[in-house]
Amino acid sequence: MGMGRPSFRDIIISSGTRTVHERGFAATGLREITAIAGVAQGSFTNHFPSKEAFGVAILDHYFDEICGAIAATLNDASRRPLERLRAYFDLITELFARTGWRYGCLAGNMALEAAEHSEAIRHRLGEIFAEWTPPFAQAIRDGQNIGEIGSELDPDETGAALLEAWHGAMLRMKIDRSPAPLDRFKRLTFPALLPDTRKQ
Repeated sequence: MGMGRPSFRDIIISSGTRTVHERGFAATGLREITAIAGVAQGSFTNHFPSKEAFGVAILDHYFDEICGAIAATLNDASRRPLERLRAYFDLITELFARTGWRYGCLAGNMALEAAEHSEAIRHRLGEIFAEWTPPFAQAIRDGQNIGEIGSELDPDETGAALLEAWHGAMLRMKIDRSPAPLDRFKRLTFPALLPDTRKQ
């Protein structure tokens, strides 16, 4: 693709991702989404057969951003594996700091809000979480290979537990509008799940 103008679809998705992240999926109407994106309502219906299809599209867009964070941290071979894992949580924390700890994780929010009403959104969330966990598991495996993470841990299970605990911390952060739950996760949960074997 050249440097052409972004398509209406791209404009609606990037603007709509922000709007839904700030206001919630159920609470945000099509009129609001299109008004904030600066497009006619007709151009929404041209690109999305339903609000549910739009919900899946913004999840894809959000997860692309998460994949960027994963590439910069968990997949960064220049750092030791435990540092890569910590760097991921630090990077996400910085993103939340910019919005005053208000909005949490869009995927987590949509899981709570839309997954029981929409099978398509629930299914896409399942696929996203299935893709989200392996980079954590790989970093844990790499840590086991160099002896800084205990070999008795199951990398897939531990990676899943780490991400699940982090989602709980992000939910509480959103309620309290405070970084304290994220700090607790880093100080207590992370080392409990992944003790640094070189410190023992």
